[in-house]
Amino acid sequence: MALWRPDPTLYPSPRLAAKAPPEEFAYVVRIDPHGGPDALCVVDTNPRSTTYGKVVGEVQIPYGEGELHHFGWNVCSSMLCPGSTHPHLERRYLIIPDIRTSHIHVVDTKPDPTRPKIVKTIQPEEVADRAGYARPHTVHCGPDGIYVSALGTPEGDGPGGVFVLDHESFDVLGRWEIDRGDQYLHYDFWWHLGYDVMVTSEWGTPKMVEQGVQGELLMAAQYGHRLHLWDLRRRRRVEVLELGKEFQMALELRPAHNPTRAYGFVNTVVNLQDLSSSIWLWHRRNGTWTVQEVIRIPAEPAEEDQLPPILKPFRATPPLVTDIDLSVDDRFLYVSCWGTGELRQYDVSDPFRPRLVGSVQIGGIVRRAGHPASPGPLNGGPQMVEVSRDGRRVYVTNGLYNAWDAQFYPDGIRGWLVKLDTNPEGGLAFDPNFFVDFGERRAHQVRLAGGDASSDSYCFP
Repeated sequence: MALWRPDPTLYPSPRLAAKAPPEEFAYVVRIDPHGGPDALCVVDTNPRSTTYGKVVGEVQIPYGEGELHHFGWNVCSSMLCPGSTHPHLERRYLIIPDIRTSHIHVVDTKPDPTRPKIVKTIQPEEVADRAGYARPHTVHCGPDGIYVSALGTPEGDGPGGVFVLDHESFDVLGRWEIDRGDQYLHYDFWWHLGYDVMVTSEWGTPKMVEQGVQGELLMAAQYGHRLHLWDLRRRRRVEVLELGKEFQMALELRPAHNPTRAYGFVNTVVNLQDLSSSIWLWHRRNGTWTVQEVIRIPAEPAEEDQLPPILKPFRATPPLVTDIDLSVDDRFLYVSCWGTGELRQYDVSDPFRPRLVGSVQIGGIVRRAGHPASPGPLNGGPQMVEVSRDGRRVYVTNGLYNAWDAQFYPDGIRGWLVKLDTNPEGGLAFDPNFFVDFGERRAHQVRLAGGDASSDSYCFP
């Protein structure tokens, strides 16, 4: 929907976005691993409300045998970039792919944010016919379209890549890449708008990931371990950054929000040599891009009888870092250790020398740490993490991906959403009044009304 003036939730710079009003609702995808309908849930995040910390609305997804995963807003602050073709569109629609069936649902959050409704469903045949892709994953708004990543082809092979939706009609326009070189595996993508550079990461093809971790592929270092740099305007790959084959599954990309800063962070899930997880910094120096490891989180020793079958031979719990998030002011990096049950907060004011300044424990394969509102043992672990625009609140869920959940938590995951409050100088603590229990259903990604730390990119510092 076009407006006379730009949407007030859009900000030209991260500095101004950090001054935005607090979010009043969180949108959370809820998955039913037992075959029931998945849903988009609305959670009240206003501490002055009588329904604070409760689900106050939902819309169920009509297609079965799917799995909601990541999703994003139709527009964001990049609409205010010079040359944007759609500066007056409204942030009101959530684009929600189904990573199993390849449907994409367009959900309207207005006029009542607690009563979202599906207004369009893009069929998998349209995605395949116009883009050649399937298994849509990450959604990012850009100044010229809605970008969606895909893990691979309809046959379950590669290459995976990026396709574009029209901002107004939500029609699939086509595949984004003009020249991909030897890029085959794909996972996440994001960009440095000020440098006309896109960055993409690697996980695996649908056949490699949909049934869980395949041990023979993992031990043969067949999962992703590279970053790809692209000319954003010419849509051509220009450079590859190799992390090393032992660093398997390069996943979430978090570039600096300040467009004058040419760096960002990516996580790798597991090191084949010692089961550790790593955080890497890609950066530009003297006109050249490079990447280096800046954080390593070790595995924790464990007794064999405490571990699921996939980990028993190793007698250790890997941290399994599966998500990271960077605060809008680029100061704090949040790291989810889904295996050990720890959420870490690093001060990355100097991105080359991160400092651990905060940590909380909840769930975990062995630890099973509780929450102030639910002190008994909890399973799953910090997985998807989202940070408010002002950096004062962090939201965390515990579901990863159904097939992978079953491997690492074979007794089943009871889903939860928790909120943490942060100290401006470092440190974080659970909000004892915010614990959303989804029971046998699981929660995955969170989006905040009005925007959050991983929704928007900016053109002005």
